Amino acid sequence: MNEWRYWFAEQKGTLLALAIFVVMFVIYTSNHPAGLTANVAQTAANKGVLLAFVAMAQTLVVITAGIDLSVGMIFILTNCLASWLVVGTPAETAFGVVVVLLVGLLCGAINGAIVIYGRLQPIVATIATGAVYFGIALLLRPFPGGSVNEDLADALTGRLFGYVPSSLVALLAVIMLVWVPFSRSVYGRAAYAAGSSEVAAYMSGVPLKRGKFMAYTLAGLLAAIGGLFLTFFTYTGEAAYASGNAYTLFSIAAVVLGGVSLFGGRGSAVGAIFGAFAFRTIGDLLFVFDFDPLWQPLFQGVVLLVAVSLGAFALFRVKNRLEWFG
Repeated sequence: MNEWRYWFAEQKGTLLALAIFVVMFVIYTSNHPAGLTANVAQTAANKGVLLAFVAMAQTLVVITAGIDLSVGMIFILTNCLASWLVVGTPAETAFGVVVVLLVGLLCGAINGAIVIYGRLQPIVATIATGAVYFGIALLLRPFPGGSVNEDLADALTGRLFGYVPSSLVALLAVIMLVWVPFSRSVYGRAAYAAGSSEVAAYMSGVPLKRGKFMAYTLAGLLAAIGGLFLTFFTYTGEAAYASGNAYTLFSIAAVVLGGVSLFGGRGSAVGAIFGAFAFRTIGDLLFVFDFDPLWQPLFQGVVLLVAVSLGAFALFRVKNRLEWFG
């Protein structure tokens, strides 16, 4: 019984995010003119997956008690780069995908090195690096353009067996290949320990620097995967500053909606994914209820404010900070 109570306490945020998404999606499909069809599910999945990858990237940094304000710009940079490289023969396309992912890893590693070894605040460091990444993206694509291997794009944005969105399968594969091994590794536990109590973790001999560095590096990789999928969805690259900022802010909202503590040491990327899908469904609900599109930023801003406030309200009830991690 105690094990179930402990499991529920640990997964409470993820389960709440799942419940919010399910309720919102049911309302959306119930009021959609076409109902719940394969096309409706595919469109919703494709839009949600983009934010889900960026939210996963943000989660890795947030659990170390940091904030990465460059994830949106890595997302945009890799989108622009992919529109140059992920074309041609299968071998050329594979090479382009590898280069794009390596660039994402490099961007994350630079963030981690500056924060850990340069001893700068994560917000300050990632604002600066984000500006650099966007500048490079602008050099690559001063105007929207480019292309992508259409066969690969169609395979990863279409449907399997006529019903299952391929993007969701890809998202599940990334969870199993990136998040699960990291969260169960020594470095993953070190990242959580850094967010819980960095001093106590250091005194216990936890490899804090390597854990935090791995978290930032993998965050860059996940943002790059999101940039790849943006290229697959749009068949083009665009250095859109507003889009990069929006994905960064929305990733923070998705992280908090998913039960990840902005104070670090608590939460899961899976919860952030459900938070991302729930946040994405807001725009769909406005569409089916025929709200003026000009209202959408207002509603998203309100949800962002409420989501960020939830973590603070929960912390107000804690008398001792250690209780937050108990």
